[in-house]
Formats: sequence, structure tokens, C-alpha cells
Amino acid sequence: MAIRKIIYLPDPVLRLVAKPVETFDDKLQILIEDMFETMYNARGVGLAAPQIGVSLRLSVIDVIGDKSQQLVIVNPQIVSSEGTREYEEGCLSVPGAYDTVIRADKVKVQALDRTGKPFEIEAEGLLGECLQHEIDHLNGKLFVDLLSPLKRTMARRKLDKFKRNQARKS
Repeated sequence: MAIRKIIYLPDPVLRLVAKPVETFDDKLQILIEDMFETMYNARGVGLAAPQIGVSLRLSVIDVIGDKSQQLVIVNPQIVSSEGTREYEEGCLSVPGAYDTVIRADKVKVQALDRTGKPFEIEAEGLLGECLQHEIDHLNGKLFVDLLSPLKRTMARRKLDKFKRNQARKS
């Protein structure tokens, strides 16, 4: 297992519609383990493959954070949603930026697990939010796209400040 480098806006990989996963081999299993390790290291609750520069429809999620409820979603799609709700969101690819976004209150997602077996999950709350956020990544969208132009500009400034601080530390 290895910690991978998380990429930041405006990296073009983050704006691509990720390619479907077609092969469930050892290489994919290593990628999944690397993604979990990278996510935990960054103190995140979800990570999409494009966030580490890999354009595949794959995300890992653990909203508890203790590794007891790890969720892998491969080639996911939201098949239904209900209601709307405000969520406070941030993103590992836009560090330092947090804001309120409106998402579906409940979602039903169909996906494949890490072995290629189909499953369906219904979720609300933090897990529902995380599923929507991660699936957005696979479609080339980020949470800042849901913000007003002014708030998007503010988020980019926070990201720029984060990058400057990181450069000083190097």
C-alpha cells in the first residue's frame, strides 16, 4: 500500500468524465487499498480515483473513519433521489475551502463492489452527501461548481493560499 499524491484544482484530470472500470484484477485491488490509505492520511471521508490522477469510475468512502465500514463504489450511478438538504462541504482537491451546498436529502445508488459484484445502497445524511460528492468527481464536477460565482472565487483564493503555504514548507 502507498499514499498517493492528491491533485488540486485546476488539474484537468478533475474535469474529465472518468472511464468505467472494466477489469477487477490485483492492480485494481492495490489501487483501492492505496486510495483508502491516501484518504485516511488526508483525514478525508471519501476519495475518488480522479483525485489521485487516475481517470476511473472508482471511489472509496468511510464516513466513520475507523475502517469498520469501508465502502468501495465502482461504476456507480444515482438511480433515484428525494428532497433537498443543505450540507457543509469541503474537498481534498480544494483544500481550505468549505461552504454550504444543496444536494438531495436521500439517494439510491447502484454500483459494483471491489470484486465486480453489483449492489444497491440507499443513503441519507453524511453517507448520502458523500456518495453524491464522490459521484460528482467521477463526472468531472467538484462541489465548488455548486457555489455562486462569488463563492467559487473565494474558494479558489483559499486554494491559492493553501498552495502558497505548501510551497513555503517545501
